[in-house]
Amino acid sequence: MPLSDFAIRNLTPKPARYEVCDGDGLYVRVTPTGSKSWVYRYMLGGKARRMTLGQYPGLSGATAREKAREAEKCIQRGEDPIEIKRQQDEAAKQAPNFAALLEEFWQLELRHTPSGKERRRLVEKDAIPSVGQKKIAEITRRDIVLLIDKVRGRAPVTANRLQGVLVRMFNFAAERGVIDFSPLTGLRKKSEVPRQRVLHADEIKLFWNMTDPKKSMMDTFLSTKLALRTILLTGQRPGEVAGMRWDELDGETWNIPAERRKKRVAQSVPLCPLAIETLEMARPVSGNSIYVFQSPHATGSIERLSLSRAVSRHFAECGFQEKWTPHDLRRTVRTGLAALGVDSMVAERVLGHIIQGIVGVYDQHSYDREKRLALGKWDDYLRQILGLRIPEHSFKIKQLRRVA
Repeated sequence: MPLSDFAIRNLTPKPARYEVCDGDGLYVRVTPTGSKSWVYRYMLGGKARRMTLGQYPGLSGATAREKAREAEKCIQRGEDPIEIKRQQDEAAKQAPNFAALLEEFWQLELRHTPSGKERRRLVEKDAIPSVGQKKIAEITRRDIVLLIDKVRGRAPVTANRLQGVLVRMFNFAAERGVIDFSPLTGLRKKSEVPRQRVLHADEIKLFWNMTDPKKSMMDTFLSTKLALRTILLTGQRPGEVAGMRWDELDGETWNIPAERRKKRVAQSVPLCPLAIETLEMARPVSGNSIYVFQSPHATGSIERLSLSRAVSRHFAECGFQEKWTPHDLRRTVRTGLAALGVDSMVAERVLGHIIQGIVGVYDQHSYDREKRLALGKWDDYLRQILGLRIPEHSFKIKQLRRVA
């Protein structure tokens, strides 16, 4: 019997790469990092060959089996499917369609950016169905404008995000010699109204109750609840929190590497006692994972999008009158620090914002002590409105580091 999706999802990584048979020469390969791919084994001219068909779950079982059957037909004709695929790939490189360019863009640039997965998802959802099979050279500015207008009709902010990644993608195509000039040069985004939503004291109480690990008011995974709390306790971006790794924790500090941050600048985040307590609660769920907030469905961390979905599904039933997003928690921290009298420069450093102008160039002070005092004030404020006891001792976070 072919492998089911459930069986494939539950294949766990081992110290060495291994393969599990799906049938008729088709295998699922699992690497020590947990990535999975479809591999087709065959004999040709008395020699054993292996052909990688694609990554799982991007390539489904049904599609992988169809590709394997096509490869078998090539072999029956005396042709080598690997050579045929090489020729097809070469032809696609010379004149790629939109879908092929997206893959090249992903491999060479997009996957190396902090928001790469989310930006690719936008393109796959809204652009691939419309222009996925069109040759890049045949796609006009009008095609993209109409596509973006369609998205803007339902989600104006999403339309701007999609436009941003498409503009960069077509510039990438021009840089790679796929087209001479980008048809999207000079395409302006529509103006956006900046969000101003913050949670006031009573709403913070609702939020804390909503994310209580012992309560089922918010029917979602524990890792999601704890990640949402960590945003409120640290003021960091939802994506940075979702991807937190155990090896980023050092003492009572969370060191976010530059490659995981929006502006590619590392950030040092002091951890207040409530944040440390929250991270301790994540340990049993994390298990042996390198991630603090391990995904219940995959080998990696939870996705930023899963945080937004959880809030969107449950905010009303948890007592909120007005919708909010995980990123609004970050704005709540910044607003709260200002209300507590924290200096604006320090508050900006807590959030990891890049200081613009001459001050940002010449002021290279770490602000570690000032950030710790600021988040300590925030911790005390939260305990006060939540009715939590101020601890008599300071938690130590050495135990939070994952031991190899």
